[in-house]
Amino acid sequence: MLDFPRWKVTLIWATLIFGMLCAVPSFVPEPLLAPLPGFLKPRVNLGLDLSGGSHLLLEASPDEVAKLKLSSMEEQIRTEMRRTDPKIAIGDISSQGGKLAFMVRDSSQVDTAVERIRPLTQGAGMTGQRDFDVTVLNGNTITVVPTQAGLDAALKGAMEVATEIIRKRIDEMGTREPTIQQQGSNRILVQVPGVQDPTALKSLLGQTAKLEFKLVDTSANPAMVAQKQAPIGSEILPYPTNPSGVPLIAVKRQIMVSGDELSDASQGYDQQTNAPVVNITFNGSGGRKFGRVTQENTNKPFAIILDGTVLSAPNINEPILGGRAQISGNFTVESANQLAIALRSGKLPVKLNVVDERTVGPQLGADSIRAGLIASSIAAVAVIIFMFVSYGRFGMYANIAVVINVLVILGVMGILGATLTLPGIAGFVLTIGTAVDANVLVYERIREERRRGRNIVQSVEYGYKEASRTIFEANVTHAIAGGIMLALGSGPVKGFAIVLLIGIATSVFTAVMFTRMLAAKWLRKARPTDLVI
Repeated sequence: MLDFPRWKVTLIWATLIFGMLCAVPSFVPEPLLAPLPGFLKPRVNLGLDLSGGSHLLLEASPDEVAKLKLSSMEEQIRTEMRRTDPKIAIGDISSQGGKLAFMVRDSSQVDTAVERIRPLTQGAGMTGQRDFDVTVLNGNTITVVPTQAGLDAALKGAMEVATEIIRKRIDEMGTREPTIQQQGSNRILVQVPGVQDPTALKSLLGQTAKLEFKLVDTSANPAMVAQKQAPIGSEILPYPTNPSGVPLIAVKRQIMVSGDELSDASQGYDQQTNAPVVNITFNGSGGRKFGRVTQENTNKPFAIILDGTVLSAPNINEPILGGRAQISGNFTVESANQLAIALRSGKLPVKLNVVDERTVGPQLGADSIRAGLIASSIAAVAVIIFMFVSYGRFGMYANIAVVINVLVILGVMGILGATLTLPGIAGFVLTIGTAVDANVLVYERIREERRRGRNIVQSVEYGYKEASRTIFEANVTHAIAGGIMLALGSGPVKGFAIVLLIGIATSVFTAVMFTRMLAAKWLRKARPTDLVI
């Protein structure tokens, strides 16, 4: 136990020095580190409660998810029934009551229609159920009803996609270390340090960014459009900047091209008016589709629609074959840039509403850091004094281990890119106290071995050996509790758990391995005749 060959001593010191060096960038002003490559500047990021910023809680409506799922299934059914070999004539599809219902005109084709619809349904996770139930009523009426398991799976999938899209949008803003995590079944927590005005953030995250290109229905009667009555096959959409003065326009229901087929979007300026616009680039299939549609509809107007509102309805003067287009619509530079970010990151699968909004000022964060440093300093000084008074030289070894342990924790957090929160500071204070627990167990065991009559070397050796088992078991149960908090907790609880788990790992290494190495070196060098501990 007290045998430390040169390679082991070198490895211990190298590990601790590396950990402490990784903590240095966290104390250096960020501008001074800018020229260095990323791997040379691991840094502990400050959470919202320490650096200030914006806190948003976004919520999706399960009813809207169900409506979108039903609409998607309706479109699939229409496509499947129009498929040749043979075509199946059906009546209008009703979506009232949260289910689809339609009549098959030829009752002999009902079974064929059901066979075509059933493959459109999918398994709802691991529940063993399908996402839709398909039944036949009165011999020729088919109903397609979403199951609860299917709706739950759709909501879960939509929230997972929405979380990733929000992460992409915030990353595009260049914000450092945002906290984005799902809460419950239909909520997403967003915390962005350093953003004091949440208005732009709300605008960016609340925008669904559903982009569509549709033909304008020029045959619609303006008087009927003003009364929001659309011709068959068309729909009425809001058009706030309509040159005619009527803030409505009739467009065909069929989507020419959608935002799903974009490969890039960027803010730019119109070459003629110098007004801010959004330049978009379609992917291969989107570019071909857009070119074909503009070729077939030259000299006809088409509507550029964002989240159900028409931005503009320009005329197709000539085919657009390059796969590039321009979106205009009374943008400012900031709003055009936000739309470009939203289009690049993809459309949200469901609309998100802000249900909670808070802003934490930087002064409050500075006060929290100051209070945390004071608490940590008092705790460290108290522990150092107690250990030195109680255990003398061995207490000083424990104190050196505590200081190194704090620096190594910061270094590990920097390497992992972890975020330090106010509860994390509480975890630091707790770690300072618990870091010496292992040393207390070892030193008391050494005292006990001395009272049993063992010599100095044997007492130290047996003290570390016998106490190590207890230390290991105690820290395993400690780590289990921290792991549960990390897995099931969120926000402050998770911040506390991260520091706690890192502290457990580093404190066991420094308190047992490092102090044992110091004790072994002293015993070999001094060869004491008595042990005052």
